[in-house]
Amino acid sequence: MRITVLTVPDCPNAAVVRERLAQALDGRDVPVEWVEVTDAAQAAATGMTGSPTLLLDGVDPFAAPGAAPSVSCRLYRGADGAVQGAPGVAELRSVLGAAPGGWAPSHRADPT
Repeated sequence: MRITVLTVPDCPNAAVVRERLAQALDGRDVPVEWVEVTDAAQAAATGMTGSPTLLLDGVDPFAAPGAAPSVSCRLYRGADGAVQGAPGVAELRSVLGAAPGGWAPSHRADPT
């Protein structure tokens, strides 16, 4: 599984998504690529629909239907209905486990 996080420069939620992603990965040594997106053309080319955008194998698991590429801040609605600037740990664990090549939260990733 390839994990990419797209952010705008100085994104106030980059640190939040970094921390939550680390918690969701639960100590697994999984490389995460961080890409800084600086303009609308790059947002369109990378699939960023707001900062931060998480991509799993190039697909945004949190994408809203019809969302346009954007270099703006992005909001996420949690299972409890709360709006935040990054997906929650439970939501991240869910999409990581459901992704092709993903894992259940209680299993370690195969290092090979």
